[in-house]
Amino acid sequence: MKHKCKITVLKRECYTDLQEKYLADPKAGKCEFFEDGQEFIVDNNEFFRMMHGKFCSEAWDCISRYVYAALQGGSIMNGWSKDENVMITCCNDGTRPVIFKLERIGY
Repeated sequence: MKHKCKITVLKRECYTDLQEKYLADPKAGKCEFFEDGQEFIVDNNEFFRMMHGKFCSEAWDCISRYVYAALQGGSIMNGWSKDENVMITCCNDGTRPVIFKLERIGY
């Protein structure tokens, strides 16, 4: 059985207090690369081509290991989430993280 992984942008956070204190641009705001509710379907072709530039490289670096596990049919979160085929994760931007839902899809 082949698998795909659906990536959904659940929400973009913004910690203005941290931005004001630490960033060169204290008004950076929320991540502008993604939109809340945005969805991506990843197969092996998309994965090995790093989404053809459709995905932030920093965010991809954070979640790609879980996407790869899903594509190989692995359990993403066995024993941790209600559904082992679903994972909630985020990018590593400390002042404006993006929260993602990953879902393993079989076909």
